[in-house]
Amino acid sequence: MTFNPPSIPSARPAVTAALMQETGLDEGILRNLVHRFYDRVRADEVLGPVFAARITDWPTHLERMVAFWSSVALMTGRYHGAPVPAHATLPVTWAHFDRWLDLFRQTATEVCPPAGAAHVIERAERIARSLHMAVEDSACGAGMTPSLR
Repeated sequence: MTFNPPSIPSARPAVTAALMQETGLDEGILRNLVHRFYDRVRADEVLGPVFAARITDWPTHLERMVAFWSSVALMTGRYHGAPVPAHATLPVTWAHFDRWLDLFRQTATEVCPPAGAAHVIERAERIARSLHMAVEDSACGAGMTPSLR
């Protein structure tokens, strides 16, 4: 006896298409955004050393980040990772996240159409706050309330 699970239609392609229409974003724009942004990060005197100490395979990291931003911005489901544990123990402060956001905003504004830039910047700001809270929580120890700034 063969079990054939019922076919369940996915709303994901329609959601992705709608987001692409609303924002003007597509995979090519997101790839350009990620690559230009990380070129800046790598050259940055504040962020460069943090990344250089941890990332040895940049092509793989960049592909992972393209998949991440595709999932975040266009709901494609391409990213299958756990960013919070990967960032929770980094030796960074809000100043690092603030610099990361400055570079991201600059790059998004240059690379993306205006609606797309606003879309990814809003998500980047949420991500920065979440990761910062994870870093603070890790630094404080379990059960402590993290500082939001």
